[in-house]
Amino acid sequence: MAKMKIRGGDLDLVEYEFQPFLPGECIHTLGFEGEYKLTPHSGRVTATAPGRIHLTVLDMNRFAPNRPGGGGVGFALQIYCSATVRCIPAGLKIDYSREPIIRHFATVFCRTVGYEGGFEIAVKDHEKKHVGLGSTGSVLLALGHAMNAALGGPLSAEQIRLLLGHNYVEETDDGRVVNGFETGVGPAAASYGGMAITGDELSLVYRHSFAEGKNVFVAIPPTTVSSAGRSEFDLLMNRARNLDYQDRELKAYLLLMDMIPALERSDLHKIGDIIWEIEFRGSKRAEVEHHGFEIYRYMSLLRESGLEFVGMSSVGPSIAIVTEKSREEVADLLKKMGLEIAIETKVDNQGLRLECE
Repeated sequence: MAKMKIRGGDLDLVEYEFQPFLPGECIHTLGFEGEYKLTPHSGRVTATAPGRIHLTVLDMNRFAPNRPGGGGVGFALQIYCSATVRCIPAGLKIDYSREPIIRHFATVFCRTVGYEGGFEIAVKDHEKKHVGLGSTGSVLLALGHAMNAALGGPLSAEQIRLLLGHNYVEETDDGRVVNGFETGVGPAAASYGGMAITGDELSLVYRHSFAEGKNVFVAIPPTTVSSAGRSEFDLLMNRARNLDYQDRELKAYLLLMDMIPALERSDLHKIGDIIWEIEFRGSKRAEVEHHGFEIYRYMSLLRESGLEFVGMSSVGPSIAIVTEKSREEVADLLKKMGLEIAIETKVDNQGLRLECE
């Protein structure tokens, strides 16, 4: 595969080879291997993980496809992915359309805990892929917790979260996998619910309940721009890094001095003001402009209409709205712009659930 020139470190031009590999290769067990006492469960175990809205990366100069980190902020949604597993004597029997990513992370987990048996795995996702709602991270988090519970819980929730972050992959068209971008925000929010803020190296810096009882609406504007694959890579690793070099201190300041206090007092209006400021700063600006200025136009009109919280998730194009307004009021506002409500939900403040048969 051809090498691409990207901005690495703090604006040093480097080369990075974006090389796919077979599921089960390039595994990182993080030193978690040990002589665990495994007690396989006889029945099925189901883990359910919420989706997420990823509001911003703090500094894209601190992460790459082979280096998770960079920090960020996001919150969990009441839309769910689930994984149901059952221990079997050997092998992996996978019922899911994205088999390579499941096979890879299952292999990571088995090697980490020293499990020599197999798993029967069935996965369901929220069917909204590559629009900024975190289906891959939620699926893999649910899988990790389901396998862990099926073997008696050898790993902690934090170990599972870190294993996922360091082994996060997306599948390729030929059945291989490739390292993806991971800040740790999605798995942190999905694990514990509410709003999560992460620092570098996937560290969970802060978590708090968010917008309890408020309505969350997601609109997905039309776009001809890809948010996955080569174009996403070029965006994140070049222009976004340049802009974060300029604005990373401001974004971190806004989170520490304004966002966290606003979360502590449940001030949705103030939180919305901070996120709106961040939409024009650093890598978030690059992500929004990636789709053209129409996304800014949509969000500006929504803000001007009095909605408390408006922000684009991840690299988009999904726009998240958090408000006390009703579905009818928000639907009318969107209709005037030629948009509609794609998802109606609320914030998940509980996090991952487990159920054993």
